[in-house]
Amino acid sequence: MKTTYFAKPGEVKKKWVVIDATDQALGRIASKAASIIRGKTKPTFTPHTDTGDNVIIINASKVKLTGQKWDDKIYYHHTGWPGGIKSVTAKQILDKKPSDLLQKAIRGMLPKNRLGRTLNNNYRIYDTAEHPHKSQNPESVNI
Repeated sequence: MKTTYFAKPGEVKKKWVVIDATDQALGRIASKAASIIRGKTKPTFTPHTDTGDNVIIINASKVKLTGQKWDDKIYYHHTGWPGGIKSVTAKQILDKKPSDLLQKAIRGMLPKNRLGRTLNNNYRIYDTAEHPHKSQNPESVNI
């Protein structure tokens, strides 16, 4: 009788992957990055273990949204005070800090538990094409 393989944290070999966000849809980049970070693209995927790779996303300021989403897509947060709901459009986030758009999208696609909080450390987002991770020899991934 065969047993199910469960990857252990010490057995996992992580690599680095680069995704270029130039003229790509926000959701498509986020879903592809989330599956790579989670490890679902590997045959050794284990749901309760960090088996994914590290992802570098470049050119986050050149990401695109379809339709009227730049003005219609609204992100909310609450200050904790009565009447303290705040809202920001996607265009305002892009103007202030473009990497936050991708960060919010990827974080929303990862698990909401301890594993998800550790997976949040496995990606880096940069607004330009330059990144300081050349020594990790990252592979380029096309979407």
